[in-house]
Amino acid sequence: MAPKIAIVYYSMYGHIAQLAQAEKKGIEEAGGTVDLYQIAETLPEEVLGKMHAPGPSKEVPLITPEILKTYDAFLFGIPTRFGTYSAQWKTFIDQLGQLWSTGSLHGKYFGVFIGTGTLGGGQELTAIQALSSWIHQGMIYVPLGYATTFATLADLSEARGGSPWGAGTFSGADGSRQPSAKEIELATAQGKSFYQTVAKVNFA
Repeated sequence: MAPKIAIVYYSMYGHIAQLAQAEKKGIEEAGGTVDLYQIAETLPEEVLGKMHAPGPSKEVPLITPEILKTYDAFLFGIPTRFGTYSAQWKTFIDQLGQLWSTGSLHGKYFGVFIGTGTLGGGQELTAIQALSSWIHQGMIYVPLGYATTFATLADLSEARGGSPWGAGTFSGADGSRQPSAKEIELATAQGKSFYQTVAKVNFA
């Protein structure tokens, strides 16, 4: 049986959302299907307005712990806040205690993709920090690696996000920079390789 995959992300300004769409494209190009979910916003609309943030997309449903249980594999889109999860992500993870205590996510697969404001914003650090939450759930990490992306990851001709830990993007300190073609390429490649990896597992 083909794996049931979800992409779960939080995106304040749309950068992670763009990578999520590229990850989805990669999964579909590899022959899989995937559902998109977003993490609930925790900031009030007044604050979002002052930050010039558009708020959650009305086209993408919100994830819940109960929905999470129904999937076999996940790609998690994480915007970095000082080298770790955003508060919105942390709030959601704090709701997963019952899934941990019952082993509901044990043995399921996950990968991560990351967004930071600057080159030193902690993309690899955030990926490493993210592992703890899912390792405690007994989940299996699938990194992007170099096998299908060596040329892009080794290319130093321009600044770009992404690492063997997972795809990534830079937004700029003011959020104005949009994901580059190479960052989108890496996200698509990650979706494709992630699906090819988990599709080998028997999810009967």
